[in-house]
Amino acid sequence: MTRFAVPDMSCGHCTAAIEKSIKSIDATAEVACDLDTRQVEVDSVLDTDALSEAIRQAGYDATPA
Repeated sequence: MTRFAVPDMSCGHCTAAIEKSIKSIDATAEVACDLDTRQVEVDSVLDTDALSEAIRQAGYDATPA
């Protein structure tokens, strides 16, 4: 499980975009977005850099938390 801080994530559209981007590179990934803490937890076979880049491709800065 990898956790990211995503400070600009603020609504359901944000979470949907992040989930879609991650699942586009790993269809079996499990993604949990928490708007209250602005964190994303990902269970994936991919490494942290690949997941972070997927979140950036969705338009959000992400740092490992």
